[in-house]
Amino acid sequence: MSVSGTRSDRRISPVFLGLLAVMGVSAWGVWTDFASNAGFAVFLFVVSAWIVSLCLHEYAHARTALHGGDISIGAKGYLTLNPFKYTHALLSVVLPVLFVVMGGIGLPGGAVFIERHRIRGRLRHSLISAAGPLVNAALAVALTAPFWLGLVDDVPVAFRCALAFLAMLQVTAAILNFLPVPGLDGYGVLEPWLSPAIRRQVEPFAPFGLIAVFACLWIPEVNAVFWEGVDSLMTALGISWQETAYGLQYFRFWEGEPQNVVIPR
Repeated sequence: MSVSGTRSDRRISPVFLGLLAVMGVSAWGVWTDFASNAGFAVFLFVVSAWIVSLCLHEYAHARTALHGGDISIGAKGYLTLNPFKYTHALLSVVLPVLFVVMGGIGLPGGAVFIERHRIRGRLRHSLISAAGPLVNAALAVALTAPFWLGLVDDVPVAFRCALAFLAMLQVTAAILNFLPVPGLDGYGVLEPWLSPAIRRQVEPFAPFGLIAVFACLWIPEVNAVFWEGVDSLMTALGISWQETAYGLQYFRFWEGEPQNVVIPR
């Protein structure tokens, strides 16, 4: 056995493959209008795809840490893409899904335990922290590509709106993750470059960083600025606010599907 783990430590988990299967089947159900309830199919598609993106986010942290020098990553199961292997499955999977259901916002995940003392060099530490939200940013670009390439005119409306909503989740996750707030990846990018004294002063606040961010989002003025920024970025990526709004309505199937859907060209 190598010091970095066995082949089984890197084998893709059946849990992740199951998530891909649910995502694929539900996406097909939305696209073909085969599902009797389009909203429920959208819900399954968005939730499964969102969890897949969370797994990829954490995998990026872990894989970058492995190449940075933390050879303990494989034995922890982080390279299997199994969401149940994360240090805090509640923070990494359950809460992000709950926030999507409640508020339609991409909550940053983040719970792979990295043995930082094994990593040498400040740049490597920064890259490990940046890897996760960069995955969200890359997924946002990929999901919006059909829109800014003008390939969605003939796409079924429900699928088009679901894709727009899923892309918006990736955008919000990337933005929130990159905030330079203790406990978030954005601060993790900056932390290696701060003095030891500043890091010691900031460290006690790290567990409360995410709570502070969402407390600030409850402030109407801050919330308005945040969503204006998100809408501007989504518009630049070719997606209208109507598409994301309809996507959220489809997603919340228990409230009834949107009627008379009109999407501007």
